[in-house]
Amino acid sequence: MLATAEPGPDFTVLGQQYKKLIRALVEVVNMPAVPVEVAPVTDGNFRGFDDGQFYIVERGSLTARYQGKMVYLLEEGDILLPDIAGTADTDAAVYFGSDSGAKLGSYPALEFMRRVFADQSATKLWTRLLVTYSGLMLRITAANIQDEPDATPGFEVYEPGDIIIRQGERADFVFHMSAGSAEVVVDDIVVGRIGEGEIFGAMAALTQADRSATVRAKTSCSVVKVPKDQFTELIKNNPATIHSLLIDMANSIVNLNEQLVGLRG
Repeated sequence: MLATAEPGPDFTVLGQQYKKLIRALVEVVNMPAVPVEVAPVTDGNFRGFDDGQFYIVERGSLTARYQGKMVYLLEEGDILLPDIAGTADTDAAVYFGSDSGAKLGSYPALEFMRRVFADQSATKLWTRLLVTYSGLMLRITAANIQDEPDATPGFEVYEPGDIIIRQGERADFVFHMSAGSAEVVVDDIVVGRIGEGEIFGAMAALTQADRSATVRAKTSCSVVKVPKDQFTELIKNNPATIHSLLIDMANSIVNLNEQLVGLRG
């Protein structure tokens, strides 16, 4: 995915993570794609896709336009999700086109999502994909609205020993571990661990409480920071996110219990 405005250097890293997640999700879902050829259009501003389908760009590229302005470019390996605006409201719709033509792989959205929800690993991949997609879209928005830089989440890299979350601080963000691992520390005692793909920091953000633990990078970590308000909207509209979040919270409880048993022993 390419942005027409300048979204910052971390956009490229997020885009690479995004394509990696798409490939992994398609592999787990294991659903054959129906090929779709997109004819070239000179104005690059038409709407010719079925809202009930997911599409993955297999060759060429697509431009995305909103209210007559090109906002981003979908490249090979990118996914085109159904537009929630549908086709009724033309002012709110996103239009796609290709200047030189493209080939897409098409997947029925309902059957695709049925397979996602039926597989725990696919559900977690879908949640990670949505979080990453949210980060990409917010960066594109922020790049086009220069006077609102706080609207975009952060993408940061932490080295071993760096503090990602500090116990007692206010919870303004929810975090997603894109790569690496970290340990959870309470009062200088390691009580848990966080691995790649896990969402963390959500409990304090959702309950408006201060951070109950410190999260310290154990290896080099790539972390997506999503503002808590954005995350709240995400879980309202995507049940898969709630499912994945519950899994991660359950894993945290199991890890804590293991640590407590070890301390008692």
